[in-house]
Amino acid sequence: MNLGFIQFAYPWVLLLLLLIPGIIVFQWKRKRRKNAVLFSIDAPYKQFPRSFRQRTQVVPTVFFYISLASLIFCLARPQGGLLRDPREGEGIDIMFSLDISISMLAKDLDPDRLTAAKQILTDFVKGRPNDRMGLDIFSGESYTLCPLTLDHDMLLQQLKAAEPGFLLDGTAIGDGLGMAVARMQSSKNPSKVIILLTDGVSTRNTISPEAAAGEAAKNNVTVYTIGVGTMGKAMMPVRKYANGVYDYEQMDVEIDEPVLQMIASRTKGRYFRATDNSSLEEIFEDIDKMEKSKLDDVKIQNLPDQYTIFLLVSLGAFLIYILLQNTVYRKLE
Repeated sequence: MNLGFIQFAYPWVLLLLLLIPGIIVFQWKRKRRKNAVLFSIDAPYKQFPRSFRQRTQVVPTVFFYISLASLIFCLARPQGGLLRDPREGEGIDIMFSLDISISMLAKDLDPDRLTAAKQILTDFVKGRPNDRMGLDIFSGESYTLCPLTLDHDMLLQQLKAAEPGFLLDGTAIGDGLGMAVARMQSSKNPSKVIILLTDGVSTRNTISPEAAAGEAAKNNVTVYTIGVGTMGKAMMPVRKYANGVYDYEQMDVEIDEPVLQMIASRTKGRYFRATDNSSLEEIFEDIDKMEKSKLDDVKIQNLPDQYTIFLLVSLGAFLIYILLQNTVYRKLE
């Protein structure tokens, strides 16, 4: 919801403002009934003019409701800044499908495959502010950490939190791709891209990689597949101790390149092999060049919270209300 240059993250909270007129009417009727009962008692005093205090006794109540209304505005989380105008065009919808199996902690990338991938993904996201992006993770099963969104801060927070052990161990490439495709089906954007990054061989799937690739092609989703791992052997995690430390051994690097190539081919994408940090970085630079957003000239800013002014008004009005109630408008015992 927009209010001039202010928009509200939780506009439904503003419905609480409707309670204020109801409370005012309720209190007015209650006071009126009370006055009706006391009318005969007060009658002898009606001939005297009303004092300033009597004429302005509503002032503390006004400050109370100003405080309450400002607090409701504050809770609705007002935000300000420049907004993206969707009528000016469309960006690209990009889903990341990231392997978080234990083998992604292998040391052939610095400091390990998963950390290197996160760092490069973060730079990629920051360089494309106009695109909706989302994040799926997979190992032995798949899970959506972040649906398609322009809130890249939230996306990067979820990316940072993705670690091995969150899901069943294994490598379910078909499930990872299938989940990402499912997240794309509701998108009406003609430009849809999935970037799938894995370091292993598909070992367990609810949906086969072939079927997932077919669904991607059916929905006009381009899939770029990335196999991460050096040629030959690498220091791989083989066991985890109770203190959370992993034990590593030299093991053969096995990546299901034929499957990754098949997925890329069927979806008009491309397969890449990343053997170190620099090659992985170059891959994302290539993808960035191939999938340019149509809104590169549109200025977009994150909307900072603007609740401070409403909070200060609420606190200030409430303090004035308390002060008046206990001084000028204090009720006599």
